[in-house]
Amino acid sequence: MPAAIKASSAPHSGNALAAESSQRAKAYQEFTQQILQGGIRAGQFVSQRQLMALLDMPLAAVREMIPRLEAAGLVRTVPQRGLQVAPVDLHLIRNAFQVRSMVEREAISHFVHSASDRELAQIAEQHHAILQRARAAQKNGTPDPQLLSDAQSLDWGLHDRMVDALGNDIISELYRVNTLRVRLIRLEHSVITPARLIPAMQEHLDFIAALQQRDSTAAVELLQAHIRSARDRVLHASLDQIHQEWAAEPTTTPPNP
Repeated sequence: MPAAIKASSAPHSGNALAAESSQRAKAYQEFTQQILQGGIRAGQFVSQRQLMALLDMPLAAVREMIPRLEAAGLVRTVPQRGLQVAPVDLHLIRNAFQVRSMVEREAISHFVHSASDRELAQIAEQHHAILQRARAAQKNGTPDPQLLSDAQSLDWGLHDRMVDALGNDIISELYRVNTLRVRLIRLEHSVITPARLIPAMQEHLDFIAALQQRDSTAAVELLQAHIRSARDRVLHASLDQIHQEWAAEPTTTPPNP
């Protein structure tokens, strides 16, 4: 009889563990989505109870998610104050962009040979479509409420695609975590503002053209220049300057070095 009881309870135990693991994974995914959408900001203090409400997850899932966030450097526990989302400082900016540069250099060196002509043509077409919308909005003076969101999704999507094309799950996971750090930085120092949209898309098209020509050296150099541009802008642009750009119309003037 005891053996029968043990056997019958094992599946239930396995199901419970699977459910707990699923909840932990969902809580982590919801947390990362809050970062991407700006619901969680760099340096913000948040309690476990607040995370429960924000993520719409039970306390147990939130508590089990926290060690993963701490291990990734996305949050830290501050005595008497609770959890703090990673604050944006010079150390974080330099480290995050250095990791990004190293991973993406390897990724584009592979992508230049692995991507099909059809995929590269489609990527270029998507970028030209964003540029066309931006220039139309600029010329006609008509707002395009979805333009910046679509441009940012296209920007991030291309970088993610190149890294995933390596086919290395460890690198992809490392890159995803580091991307969350970069996006925390970007929420504080926005990179694609209306005034920056056209130059940023043009930087992409430059290294996309090198990819289409199967010119590995040029593709790497142009991508690295694109990443340096983003990093230097974060390091040197004042928040006042960025806020002014949000009020400006898209321009075809290249960004200052």
